[in-house]
Amino acid sequence: MRNHPLGRTGLFVSELCLGTMTFGGTGMWSQIGTLQQSDAERLIGQALDAGINFIDTADVYAGGLSEQITGQALKNLKTPRGNVIVATKAFGETGPGPNARGTSRGHILDAVQASLQRLQLDHIDLYQIHGFDPATPIEETMRALDHLVRQGRVRYVGVSNWAAWQIVKALGIAERLSLSRFESLQAYYTIAGRDLERELIPMLKSEGVGLMVWSPLAGGLLSGKYGRDQRGEEGSRRTTFDFPPVNRDRAYSCVDAMRPIAKARGVSVAQIAIAWLLHQPQVTSVIIGAKRPEQLADNIGATQVALSADELRKLDEASRLPPEYPGWMFARQGEYRLNQLKESSGS
Repeated sequence: MRNHPLGRTGLFVSELCLGTMTFGGTGMWSQIGTLQQSDAERLIGQALDAGINFIDTADVYAGGLSEQITGQALKNLKTPRGNVIVATKAFGETGPGPNARGTSRGHILDAVQASLQRLQLDHIDLYQIHGFDPATPIEETMRALDHLVRQGRVRYVGVSNWAAWQIVKALGIAERLSLSRFESLQAYYTIAGRDLERELIPMLKSEGVGLMVWSPLAGGLLSGKYGRDQRGEEGSRRTTFDFPPVNRDRAYSCVDAMRPIAKARGVSVAQIAIAWLLHQPQVTSVIIGAKRPEQLADNIGATQVALSADELRKLDEASRLPPEYPGWMFARQGEYRLNQLKESSGS
């Protein structure tokens, strides 16, 4: 299990992160997973034993029960606090009333205290804003997060599901006001869903922000159980909760390209899909979720799959995004300048 620095920090996180959306299972979250304490604890122990030091949860998962189960598991397993990086998120609705949601200073300060209590921790390693709040000025959010860092209740801050321009605006505010900045973005990224390569990936590279990938198998669609003539098992994640949205033709073309590679290597299609992400230079950590120990073990096995240049080329050809403006214009106008750089460096 390799470890990577998170953004521009000195904090190293494992290349796989254990997601806890399958813990608790109340309300809409029951469609994703209903693991209770003992089963969730078994998965966390298995992940830690495999070298995963990174766990991601959120205050809205199962109405806070996911955080509660995670915190109790770490306590029961007697996990040394310095051995695990705990990340959680705030933004979604956590109670009645107009202020029990969003990224206002009031909600953030209330939300972090509630998360700390459920997790039974004195600090959160990575505190992430779960979504963009059009009702709250970005400056208010950044000041609130900086306050938490200065208090020691939060070590680092990140963001999830924001556009590139929103993140850059927040980074600019943080730099201008000497506030703690976003060190990571948690975003959807798969071989069948490469949209963030248009704007977000170049921004992350430019600004030194790390990337945590959620739903690396597109809600199970890239697990190998689905194809043009396969609908998956009755009651499986995609048949009960069809999310995230995916272009099925594109996804099945990717699965068609991954199957022979997986067969030749004697591994699962899911491992190839995760391995492809692990080969992308901007990816810091891939969040994997599981309901069963064997499923988690299979996902962890992706870290041992080293794809060849030819395999990566074939997968890229099957999944490459169609040209879109202004990207194709950047490539056309900037080509000779890039060649100048290569010539000047002797490469």
